[in-house]
Amino acid sequence: MLPMTVLQTPILETPILREVQGNHRSTAGVHLVARDYPKGMRIDLHMHREAQLIYAAKGTMQVNTPGGRWLVPPDRAVWVPAGLEHAIDLLADIEMRTLYFDLAWLKREKRSEGLTREFVVRVSQLLNQAILALFDARNTEERTELLVRLVMLELRQAEDSATFVPLPHEPRCRRAAMIVLDDPTGLHDIDALAREVGTSARTLSRLFSTETQLSFKSWCQRARIAAAIQRLSTDASVSVKQLATQLGYASVPAFSAAFRQVTGRTPTEFATHAVSSPGLTGRSSTPRRQ
Repeated sequence: MLPMTVLQTPILETPILREVQGNHRSTAGVHLVARDYPKGMRIDLHMHREAQLIYAAKGTMQVNTPGGRWLVPPDRAVWVPAGLEHAIDLLADIEMRTLYFDLAWLKREKRSEGLTREFVVRVSQLLNQAILALFDARNTEERTELLVRLVMLELRQAEDSATFVPLPHEPRCRRAAMIVLDDPTGLHDIDALAREVGTSARTLSRLFSTETQLSFKSWCQRARIAAAIQRLSTDASVSVKQLATQLGYASVPAFSAAFRQVTGRTPTEFATHAVSSPGLTGRSSTPRRQ
């Protein structure tokens, strides 16, 4: 397929729930896109000439890159550098706000350092309000420039890899990883998995450590927690107890401890923010059952 550019972005070709605001480019080197998308939609593999910050004020999405899967609930955003192929799966109704950064502006402003790879950003209240304020039609050029600078300052101290599931490239290790991701609730034994992909447990263990910077056990836990995040972010009816059982944890406290180790929050705290977040429309959900 031909490389996509920001002028040919699939975002403009895909069905939307509503167009919140027309695209516009600020003098601060940022192209702003605000649209809502329905649950279950996929924005196929594409790339852009500009770097982008993808943020969902409400709803959860999964951003897929060659390096892995990034789960992006409402308190996260993802930075995607220019020219990086990526696809987006919308796991809930999404209120998406995307900032495209002109590379010449980033270079001129000396803000491109550390922004040449993809990463997830933990969105503080300050960063959330700065992003949303950029879409205020009453903005002056001066206010827009200040808001853009604030967003860039926040990016530098907000990186968070907790919701990232790195994907190995070595073929045997990649097959093993996909088997786990296809059934993250299963209890995957490394010996059986190694036999299935045609290698030894020792080799597979070494490959996971080398390719993902995580041990096999830690990687599987990250995959299970990612599955939990997806359910908590998109299904208000599932209880924490049900989810712990489905994911193979012996108890709710064991699940909560593993979840907190990866995300810094308990499942209940995470779900309260992810599912009950009012977004931009003022909608909210009922509290999570334990």
